[in-house]
Amino acid sequence: MQEELFISGRNIPKIDPSLEVWHFPISLYLFLGGMAAGIIFFASLFTILGKEKKVQTAIKPAMIIVLFALSIGLIALFYDLTHKLYVWRLYTTLRVESPMSWGAWVLLFVTVASFLWVFSYFSELFPKWSIKTGWLKNFERYLINHRKQLAIILLPLSIILGIYTGILLSAFNARPLWNNAILGPLFLVSGLSTGAACIILFSRDHIERKLFSKIDLALIIIELALIAHMLMGMYAGSAVQLEALDILIRGEYTVMFFVFVILLGLMVPALLESIELLGFKVPVAIPALLILIGGLIFRMVMIEAGQLTRYLY
Repeated sequence: MQEELFISGRNIPKIDPSLEVWHFPISLYLFLGGMAAGIIFFASLFTILGKEKKVQTAIKPAMIIVLFALSIGLIALFYDLTHKLYVWRLYTTLRVESPMSWGAWVLLFVTVASFLWVFSYFSELFPKWSIKTGWLKNFERYLINHRKQLAIILLPLSIILGIYTGILLSAFNARPLWNNAILGPLFLVSGLSTGAACIILFSRDHIERKLFSKIDLALIIIELALIAHMLMGMYAGSAVQLEALDILIRGEYTVMFFVFVILLGLMVPALLESIELLGFKVPVAIPALLILIGGLIFRMVMIEAGQLTRYLY
């Protein structure tokens, strides 16, 4: 009598049952991309509204931060690629159904447009190195005269950049934690919040800080509502979604999610900003840094926890 052993199930290294392909560089890229999108959104919005003088930090120094954020994010993204020499192929076509293809093109346009934006303020930001004559001076003058048109281009691009970071994850149908339509708006609002926090952190104008504290407080409330909606939707879902929810509410990422994201990254900053708006003295760096750290940890949790979730075969 011959005995045979049959083993069922799938075991594809790095893919199934759990992903092992995205790590901290992707989380960093999503965080920096979202924060950059938030800053660009506010800079372009206030420029279109003709309120540039009220938000000098948002439209000048903060946009320099955008350049560094996008550059570091792209380096992190490039570092994570397996076939680095073929990255140029992303720009040989546009696949409308692919969020990654959309993201690659939007990143290209946003990066170029952001450099043009900063160059239009070059003489104001760096008066000692201001360009006196030549074609560069004419080009700078041209950008200054068309800054509002540049803002009109950047505004929708910033929204697409902010929301794409969530849609990129939600397009993974095989991962229940990611396969959620709320991720796009959630990542957009989170990016706007971190962008506002970055502006608050670097602003030296009390009126500007107070304005963005109000904006950030509203964004935190919206973000908390979206997170609650996401959790309730998963709680009312199928068995695989309940299994994915367990990772967040009573699994290995529970502390990181509820303590470092919900409590310290959202609720405490909201409380501190509310106290400041009531007239009490609060060091602005504390809520701003908490929001930034919480935004990064939120993306780390979503990336790492999402790769552990799966549908049963």
